[in-house]
Amino acid sequence: MKSIQEIDDKQFIRELKQFDPKAQTLLVKHYGPYLRKIAMSYVKDEAAADDILQDCLVNAIQKIEQFSGESPLRAWLRRIVINTALMRIRSQKRKAEDFIDPTTDDFDAYGTRLEAPWPQFMNAEDLLTQKDLSKTVRKKIEELPEQFRIVLLLRDIEEMSTKEVASALDINEGTVKVRLHRARAALKQKLEPMLRGEAV
Repeated sequence: MKSIQEIDDKQFIRELKQFDPKAQTLLVKHYGPYLRKIAMSYVKDEAAADDILQDCLVNAIQKIEQFSGESPLRAWLRRIVINTALMRIRSQKRKAEDFIDPTTDDFDAYGTRLEAPWPQFMNAEDLLTQKDLSKTVRKKIEELPEQFRIVLLLRDIEEMSTKEVASALDINEGTVKVRLHRARAALKQKLEPMLRGEAV
Protein backbone atom coordinates (compact mmCIF):
# COMPACT_ATOMS: atom_id res chain seq x y z
CA MET A 1 0.00 0.00 0.00
CA LYS A 2 1.33 3.42 -0.87
CA SER A 3 1.84 6.03 1.82
CA ILE A 4 0.23 9.48 1.66
CA GLN A 5 3.64 10.91 0.76
CA GLU A 6 3.78 8.65 -2.30
CA ILE A 7 0.48 9.75 -3.82
CA ASP A 8 -0.72 13.22 -4.67
CA ASP A 9 -3.50 14.81 -2.65
CA LYS A 10 -5.94 14.95 -5.57
CA GLN A 11 -5.56 11.25 -6.28
CA PHE A 12 -5.92 10.39 -2.59
CA ILE A 13 -9.09 12.50 -2.26
CA ARG A 14 -10.46 10.96 -5.43
CA GLU A 15 -9.89 7.47 -4.05
CA LEU A 16 -11.54 8.44 -0.76
CA LYS A 17 -14.56 9.78 -2.64
CA GLN A 18 -14.78 6.45 -4.44
CA PHE A 19 -14.87 4.80 -0.98
CA ASP A 20 -11.71 2.87 -1.79
CA PRO A 21 -10.97 0.63 1.26
CA LYS A 22 -7.19 1.04 0.89
CA ALA A 23 -7.50 4.82 0.87
CA GLN A 24 -9.77 4.67 3.93
CA THR A 25 -7.24 2.49 5.76
CA LEU A 26 -4.47 4.92 4.84
CA LEU A 27 -6.57 7.84 6.11
CA VAL A 28 -7.06 6.13 9.48
CA LYS A 29 -3.42 5.08 9.76
CA HIS A 30 -1.95 8.45 8.79
CA TYR A 31 -4.35 10.88 10.49
CA GLY A 32 -5.62 8.78 13.41
CA PRO A 33 -2.85 9.61 15.92
CA TYR A 34 -2.98 13.33 15.08
CA LEU A 35 -6.78 13.47 15.47
CA ARG A 36 -6.73 11.46 18.70
CA LYS A 37 -4.24 13.90 20.19
CA ILE A 38 -6.60 16.77 19.39
CA ALA A 39 -9.52 14.87 20.93
CA MET A 40 -7.47 14.25 24.08
CA SER A 41 -6.82 17.97 24.46
CA TYR A 42 -10.57 18.55 24.74
CA VAL A 43 -11.77 15.58 26.81
CA LYS A 44 -8.63 14.40 28.68
CA ASP A 45 -10.04 10.88 28.88
CA GLU A 46 -8.59 8.10 26.73
CA ALA A 47 -11.82 6.13 26.28
CA ALA A 48 -13.74 9.29 25.37
CA ALA A 49 -10.96 10.36 22.97
CA ASP A 50 -11.11 6.95 21.28
CA ASP A 51 -14.89 7.28 20.86
CA ILE A 52 -14.49 10.78 19.43
CA LEU A 53 -11.78 9.60 17.04
CA GLN A 54 -13.95 6.74 15.82
CA ASP A 55 -16.95 9.03 15.29
CA CYS A 56 -14.74 11.59 13.55
CA LEU A 57 -13.28 9.05 11.11
CA VAL A 58 -16.69 7.54 10.35
CA ASN A 59 -18.10 11.04 9.70
CA ALA A 60 -15.13 11.98 7.55
CA ILE A 61 -15.43 8.86 5.40
CA GLN A 62 -19.21 9.24 5.07
CA LYS A 63 -19.01 12.97 4.27
CA ILE A 64 -15.87 12.97 2.12
CA GLU A 65 -17.89 14.01 -0.92
CA GLN A 66 -18.64 17.28 0.88
CA PHE A 67 -14.91 18.04 1.05
CA SER A 68 -14.33 20.79 -1.50
CA GLY A 69 -10.54 20.72 -1.43
CA GLU A 70 -10.32 24.47 -0.80
CA SER A 71 -8.51 23.79 2.47
CA PRO A 72 -6.02 21.00 3.26
CA LEU A 73 -7.55 17.64 4.20
CA ARG A 74 -5.75 17.84 7.55
CA ALA A 75 -7.54 21.11 8.41
CA TRP A 76 -10.92 19.66 7.37
CA LEU A 77 -10.35 16.59 9.57
CA ARG A 78 -9.22 18.81 12.46
CA ARG A 79 -12.50 20.73 12.29
CA ILE A 80 -14.50 17.47 12.29
CA VAL A 81 -12.72 16.08 15.36
CA ILE A 82 -13.16 19.35 17.27
CA ASN A 83 -16.85 19.52 16.39
CA THR A 84 -17.25 15.87 17.41
CA ALA A 85 -15.57 16.57 20.75
CA LEU A 86 -17.75 19.64 21.34
CA MET A 87 -20.91 17.67 20.58
CA ARG A 88 -19.88 15.09 23.16
CA ILE A 89 -19.14 17.78 25.74
CA ARG A 90 -22.49 19.52 25.13
CA SER A 91 -24.33 16.21 25.47
CA GLN A 92 -22.90 15.65 28.94
CA LYS A 93 -24.70 16.98 31.94
CA ARG A 94 -23.52 20.48 32.68
CA LYS A 95 -21.13 20.63 35.57
CA ALA A 96 -20.83 23.28 38.23
CA GLU A 97 -18.09 25.82 37.62
CA ASP A 98 -14.73 24.61 38.89
CA PHE A 99 -12.42 27.06 40.56
CA ILE A 100 -9.08 27.32 38.84
CA ASP A 101 -6.97 28.35 41.81
CA PRO A 102 -7.77 30.59 44.80
CA THR A 103 -4.70 32.70 44.07
CA THR A 104 -6.12 33.77 40.70
CA ASP A 105 -8.82 35.70 42.59
CA ASP A 106 -6.35 37.97 44.46
CA PHE A 107 -7.02 41.38 42.89
CA ASP A 108 -6.63 44.90 44.23
CA ALA A 109 -9.33 47.58 44.16
CA TYR A 110 -8.37 48.43 40.56
CA GLY A 111 -8.73 44.89 39.26
CA THR A 112 -4.99 44.23 39.04
CA ARG A 113 -3.87 40.78 40.17
CA LEU A 114 -1.66 40.85 43.24
CA GLU A 115 1.59 38.97 42.92
CA ALA A 116 5.02 38.82 44.48
CA PRO A 117 7.74 40.90 42.81
CA TRP A 118 9.79 39.05 40.22
CA PRO A 119 13.51 38.87 41.06
CA GLN A 120 14.35 38.31 37.40
CA PHE A 121 12.46 38.06 34.14
CA MET A 122 13.15 35.75 31.25
CA ASN A 123 13.32 37.66 27.96
CA ALA A 124 11.82 36.51 24.64
CA GLU A 125 15.18 35.29 23.32
CA ASP A 126 15.65 33.06 26.38
CA LEU A 127 12.14 31.67 25.97
CA LEU A 128 12.68 30.89 22.30
CA THR A 129 15.84 28.93 23.07
CA GLN A 130 13.90 26.57 25.32
CA LYS A 131 13.39 23.36 23.36
CA ASP A 132 10.39 22.25 25.38
CA LEU A 133 8.53 25.57 25.48
CA SER A 134 5.61 24.45 23.30
CA LYS A 135 5.38 21.17 25.18
CA THR A 136 5.37 23.00 28.53
CA VAL A 137 2.67 25.45 27.46
CA ARG A 138 0.51 22.57 26.18
CA LYS A 139 0.99 20.71 29.45
CA LYS A 140 -0.06 23.75 31.48
CA ILE A 141 -3.14 24.26 29.29
CA GLU A 142 -4.13 20.64 29.91
CA GLU A 143 -4.03 21.29 33.67
CA LEU A 144 -6.85 23.85 33.43
CA PRO A 145 -10.40 22.74 34.37
CA GLU A 146 -12.42 21.58 31.36
CA GLN A 147 -14.71 24.58 30.78
CA PHE A 148 -11.78 27.02 30.90
CA ARG A 149 -9.40 24.81 28.89
CA ILE A 150 -11.90 24.34 26.07
CA VAL A 151 -12.65 28.06 25.74
CA LEU A 152 -8.91 28.83 25.69
CA LEU A 153 -8.28 26.18 23.02
CA LEU A 154 -11.11 27.41 20.80
CA ARG A 155 -10.28 31.13 21.11
CA ASP A 156 -6.49 31.15 21.24
CA ILE A 157 -5.50 27.97 19.40
CA GLU A 158 -8.36 27.52 16.90
CA GLU A 159 -8.80 31.33 16.63
CA MET A 160 -12.59 31.13 16.72
CA SER A 161 -14.50 34.33 17.52
CA THR A 162 -16.27 34.82 20.85
CA LYS A 163 -19.58 34.41 19.04
CA GLU A 164 -18.46 31.16 17.38
CA VAL A 165 -17.25 29.74 20.70
CA ALA A 166 -20.52 30.70 22.40
CA SER A 167 -22.49 28.97 19.66
CA ALA A 168 -20.27 25.86 19.70
CA LEU A 169 -20.58 25.47 23.48
CA ASP A 170 -24.19 26.66 23.73
CA ILE A 171 -23.34 29.38 26.25
CA ASN A 172 -23.61 33.16 26.07
CA GLU A 173 -20.79 35.40 24.89
CA GLY A 174 -20.36 36.97 28.33
CA THR A 175 -19.62 33.55 29.80
CA VAL A 176 -17.06 32.91 27.05
CA LYS A 177 -15.29 36.18 27.88
CA VAL A 178 -15.24 35.46 31.62
CA ARG A 179 -13.93 31.92 31.13
CA LEU A 180 -11.31 33.09 28.64
CA HIS A 181 -10.11 35.81 31.01
CA ARG A 182 -9.85 33.35 33.89
CA ALA A 183 -8.15 30.73 31.73
CA ARG A 184 -5.55 33.20 30.45
CA ALA A 185 -4.87 34.47 33.98
CA ALA A 186 -4.48 30.93 35.31
CA LEU A 187 -2.22 29.94 32.41
CA LYS A 188 -0.05 33.01 32.95
CA GLN A 189 0.25 32.13 36.60
CA LYS A 190 1.23 28.55 35.78
CA LEU A 191 3.90 29.81 33.37
CA GLU A 192 5.29 32.52 35.65
CA PRO A 193 8.08 30.33 37.12
CA MET A 194 9.35 29.74 33.58
CA LEU A 195 9.05 33.43 32.70
CA ARG A 196 11.07 34.22 35.81
CA GLY A 197 13.73 31.79 34.66
CA GLU A 198 12.88 29.27 37.38
CA ALA A 199 12.13 25.58 36.95
CA VAL A 200 8.54 24.77 35.95
